[in-house]
Amino acid sequence: MGVPTRADLAGIPDYIIPGRPPGAILLNSNEGSLPPLPAIVEAVARAAAGGNRYPQWSSEDLVARLACALEVPESWVAIGCGSVSLCQQLIQAYCAPGDEVLCAWRSFEAYPVFARVAGVRARTVALDAGHRHDLAAMADAVSPSTRVVFVCNPNNPTGTAVGSRELRDFVARIPGDVLVVLDEAYREFVTDPDVPDGLRLAREHENVAVLRTFSKAYGLAGVRVGYCVAAPAVVSAVNKVAVPFAVSGPAQAAATAALAHTAEVSERCRAVTAERERVRHRLMAAGLSVPASQANFLWLPLGDRSADFAGFCADRAVVVRRFEDEGVRVTVGAREDNDVFVRAAEEYAAAECPN
Repeated sequence: MGVPTRADLAGIPDYIIPGRPPGAILLNSNEGSLPPLPAIVEAVARAAAGGNRYPQWSSEDLVARLACALEVPESWVAIGCGSVSLCQQLIQAYCAPGDEVLCAWRSFEAYPVFARVAGVRARTVALDAGHRHDLAAMADAVSPSTRVVFVCNPNNPTGTAVGSRELRDFVARIPGDVLVVLDEAYREFVTDPDVPDGLRLAREHENVAVLRTFSKAYGLAGVRVGYCVAAPAVVSAVNKVAVPFAVSGPAQAAATAALAHTAEVSERCRAVTAERERVRHRLMAAGLSVPASQANFLWLPLGDRSADFAGFCADRAVVVRRFEDEGVRVTVGAREDNDVFVRAAEEYAAAECPN
């Protein structure tokens, strides 16, 4: 008999690690289809040469560079091992036993998992009929036990986003002692001008924190670096619960170099969003329902057909991400890979509803 773990861990679902079958087209993890820019690769190589030394404890050089780019004081920026680690740090910093974390569902699956790992309750509020956050219902659901509320905008896995007025009205309804976390991991792919920049709300409200990442738009998913922008008290709390030296030297160098090439990154994002719309129109023409997306992926609300569709694609060497019997998320990849997926989706739709 081994050493017993916490009894409640048995009820916490494992975080799903997507499979990577050899030779398959991977459209299941929202990764960028292009490798990092050459200048970023060179910066990583230079930093790796000093791998015998510890990196900067708080990523000071990267913090300074980000603060300048975002036009905020350095005391407003915290760096983490991807924005996902910052989600966990915020829960650890603000929640104690008996507290709760509130989020939409379906949304980023790590939110309720991290809450339960921290020993606090996770409570969810259903998305509305348009697969968007129901912010009015979420505000109504805030209780005296609520300490952290996550709003994923654009939302993962649906790609949908809420507008400026509704988000501002929502924040105004949240008590000042409850932290609102705006997870903007896909911010760079937003094309709707009504989708707000969370940094403005963070500047106006001490209880608003914004999370962003270098994993998606910057093509650094394998490097692991993200950041939090919030009032200094929030940043200080996030740093207190951070794992020492969690952000490696190569990761810090990669992100710093990436910030010197925002024009190239923006051009890549424009190509992704154009391809997103092309794929969506093809899917809808085939008779499939696809909500408008503001991210680098598309959501197919297939319900109990989700497993069949995902299996159909897998048989054609295309891996998509199934979310139980709710829907399937598909990354916008390289054009040739997207075409393989679209042909599979069209074939599936035609077989399901033959003329």
